[in-house]
Amino acid sequence: MLGLSKAKIRVNRLWSISKTVFPETPVIIYPNYNHYKHFQNSAINLSSRSMEKIKNRLAQERSPYLLQHAENPVQWYPWGDEAFEKARSEKKLIFLSVGYSTCHWCHVMEHESFENQDVAAVMNEHYINIKVDREERPDVDQLYMTFVQAACGQGGWPMSVFLTPDLKPIGGGTYYPPDDAYGRPGFKTILLHMAKKWKNDSNSMLENGTKLMNILQKTTAFDIQLGTELSNIMKPNPKTWITCYSQIERIYDDEWGGFGMPPKFPQPTILDFLFHVSYKMSKSSEGKKSLEMALTTLQKMTMGGIHDHIGQGFARYSTDEKWHVPHFEKMLYDQAQLAVSYTTAFQITKHEQYSDVVHDILQYVSRDLSHEQGGFYSAEDADSLPTADSTKKREGAFFTWTQEEIKTLLDKPLDSKSNIKLSDLFCWHFSVLPNGNVRPDSDPHGELLDQNVLIEFRSKESTAKKFEITVENVEKELKIAKNILYEARKNRPRPHLDNKIITSWNGLMITAYARAASAFNVEEYKQRAIKAAKFLEMHAWDSNINLLLRSCYVNDDGNIANIEKPIPGFLNDYAFLIRGLLDLYECTLQSKWLKWADELQAQQDELFWDKEKFGYYSSSDKDPSIILRFKSDHDGAEPAGNSISALNLLKLSMLTEKSEYRSKIDPLFLTFAGRLSNSPSALPALVSALTLHFDSMTSVYVTGDLDNPDLETLLSAIRQRYMPNLVLAHADKNSLSELAKGLAIAENGKVAAYVCKNNTCNLPVHSTEELIALLDGTVEKPTSVVA
Repeated sequence: MLGLSKAKIRVNRLWSISKTVFPETPVIIYPNYNHYKHFQNSAINLSSRSMEKIKNRLAQERSPYLLQHAENPVQWYPWGDEAFEKARSEKKLIFLSVGYSTCHWCHVMEHESFENQDVAAVMNEHYINIKVDREERPDVDQLYMTFVQAACGQGGWPMSVFLTPDLKPIGGGTYYPPDDAYGRPGFKTILLHMAKKWKNDSNSMLENGTKLMNILQKTTAFDIQLGTELSNIMKPNPKTWITCYSQIERIYDDEWGGFGMPPKFPQPTILDFLFHVSYKMSKSSEGKKSLEMALTTLQKMTMGGIHDHIGQGFARYSTDEKWHVPHFEKMLYDQAQLAVSYTTAFQITKHEQYSDVVHDILQYVSRDLSHEQGGFYSAEDADSLPTADSTKKREGAFFTWTQEEIKTLLDKPLDSKSNIKLSDLFCWHFSVLPNGNVRPDSDPHGELLDQNVLIEFRSKESTAKKFEITVENVEKELKIAKNILYEARKNRPRPHLDNKIITSWNGLMITAYARAASAFNVEEYKQRAIKAAKFLEMHAWDSNINLLLRSCYVNDDGNIANIEKPIPGFLNDYAFLIRGLLDLYECTLQSKWLKWADELQAQQDELFWDKEKFGYYSSSDKDPSIILRFKSDHDGAEPAGNSISALNLLKLSMLTEKSEYRSKIDPLFLTFAGRLSNSPSALPALVSALTLHFDSMTSVYVTGDLDNPDLETLLSAIRQRYMPNLVLAHADKNSLSELAKGLAIAENGKVAAYVCKNNTCNLPVHSTEELIALLDGTVEKPTSVVA
């Protein structure tokens, strides 16, 4: 289905305004699944039509998504000056198409329209056509998605926007079917209508484009001005977390976990917020309910079809409330954030069911989403060829099974009970049925007929009881079965791999490996995080000019390459990598990662900080093609850059004692005070940061040689605990803060731990028992103020 955007930036107000300005704006046409079957046949015919494969300008790009369109008969241009100048010189409208390589409906529109010679002829005659990978250019995507949401009420991908030659939007939507049907205009009709209107009344369209951009600018701006009296500004409430918790609880699914109606997304930022509330209010009803909501959601997701029980990792979202039938694409950012959530669940509960899932996710990422030099790939597609001889891809083909396949592959007796077949136990446990286990309403395309999406509706205990064997033997037999199916699945055509390496998502993955390494004391995970950080240092960071890049690419020979004009990093690239480096520092206590985080933060402040109205813009002001800059204020599939920046500033202000970091914290929260007051559940990560700010963070400084076993014992006691308000640092002569340097001098190489708050430190402790007592607050030692 459509990749729906969850951002809702003042949509209702903008929608009503835009309809007044543009009563004839082409509106969004959502995929209607009855329509889909009508258009599917024509799509197949178009795909199989013999056509001369002449590559367009996208053949010179490296983005897998752009390369997918390099042989379209449409004369595509990448986003850039060549296309803009051509539109201006020929006085043509621009048709902008935005998507990403694992987007199912992007593929549908390509097959139906962009591979159609007749449609392409209209596009080439009347338009300058630009194709954008939203993962390469989130700034372009955010700008025009805001317009589409305003014009249509919602947005998604593929995104289709009509622009004037000066890049102002004048109409748009998402997916358009190729032909008129059911009283709705098809894509070719819309193309001809807009071209005719532009030819006959371009001045009016230009004027309206300017009006709408002015409206967008006013309604997406923030009101705080430099010099405004703070007493006149709405300040964030220290108890904002209570409102956030209440809003989340109202949309919680008590039976199946998760939040809101289907389609159901994992939403790790909500889970992490709930864990924070459970820590803050551990003895209250809110704290207990928060923990229950988070753990139940993780449990149900683990059991669900959204979890790949054979090949590990998690799909993007579930189409139903039970987490059963997923949209099968796998995104790197989901794996990273979920690995952190499951790690936290283990730290709190010590239950292996959560650690098993962390190892599951990281095994998948290390095996299938990793470049040999250390970078992480972006995604795997939902669609793939059912067999090597197939000519048409099918969603879920790589991941689903017929009962007959499973019975054939698992036609062997149990090791633990020879009169029972492994296939019988497996089919019972994973609800595998002869005609498939997918409900028709979860399969509108008919692509999953007779297929089974593996799901653990039944517990291992109930399966053990059914077959009269032990739970331990059930686990052993299922492991054998999974290995057999995994080996069989390797023979299927794999889904498309988007091997673009995105800096921000790699930052999230560094966090995942670093936190798992600390929680489980797994050296392999620590080394994997270090390898990824070194990869980004080599391929995504130009230390000569302090510039971080958005992405890098893999050549056909497997080597790392970049485009001729590399895309500079955006706010999320800096913020997510900084957080990853801070987590890596706490994992390794190697000062080089803290120092790089400090350098990146200084550059982030230079590029993105709004000196007049505070907060961080999502993009810099260096690109004149971005005619309107935004500040991210929604924790969606990825957390907002401002949310993560707030958390980073809290840590860096303690670890470096730099006043420039500390001075930005309150203004950043003030920037989003209205959002925090009215709809804090849209920003759970920022609410967590705000709560930590009001509650004050705790820092633990350890001294002594990092190779000393006594120090490792103290560190293990800290790292295995869940304390969202804690910052861990090594105090030595190279520390970035004077406090840390002073503690190092005081201990003169001895192993010790100082627990500090507000620059006030307890006297040093030297045993695990003393340290735990201090962290738990069960004992207080005399304090000394260390400046």
